[in-house]
Amino acid sequence: MTEEDKRTKAWIGDAVLALFAREWILKQKDISNKERAEVFIQITSNQFLASLGEPTSMEAEIGVVYETDGLHAAFGFIEQKILPLYLKRRAKSKQPGSYRHKS
Repeated sequence: MTEEDKRTKAWIGDAVLALFAREWILKQKDISNKERAEVFIQITSNQFLASLGEPTSMEAEIGVVYETDGLHAAFGFIEQKILPLYLKRRAKSKQPGSYRHKS
């Protein structure tokens, strides 16, 4: 895949990840309206994606799955590859004594 192709796939993958994140956030009863924007940023940020690999490559992977197998498959990919790490970090940040914990 050329660098230009990778960036094109990543551009689509970024949009798919954003849609997934928004739908997922709306289904979570423990995320208040005030927290939604912050959670969205946490899930979709390059900083977070870098913990899984190079951010553009991660988004390109999502884009390839979307273009090859559709939105449902892309959401499944995100649920399997990205969401578990986010949930682990989120649980850790809510532990008592965590400097990330916000009341």
